Amino acid sequence: MPCLVLIVFLAFPRIALVLLFLFSNYLQHAYHNLLLPLLGFLFLPLTTLAYAWMANTGRPTTGVNLVILVVAVVIDLGGLGHGVSRQRRD
Repeated sequence: MPCLVLIVFLAFPRIALVLLFLFSNYLQHAYHNLLLPLLGFLFLPLTTLAYAWMANTGRPTTGVNLVILVVAVVIDLGGLGHGVSRQRRD
């Protein structure tokens, strides 16, 4: 079951953010205001989830965890950039 939840969170991070916001206080523990999760929902949803996971489990944002955050940012920005490059070709 935890693997299925992880797959859903990775495949649909925006849906995961909405569900976490509505049905738990997971995001409120990581972010102390509403602005950062909202911006994360719009621009970097996977990075927002990765940081919330680190903040809630007490992991520092150094070493391997920093690599996880950088990979999440690259994946998020790659999704945004793909749409821009596709528009240029058409």
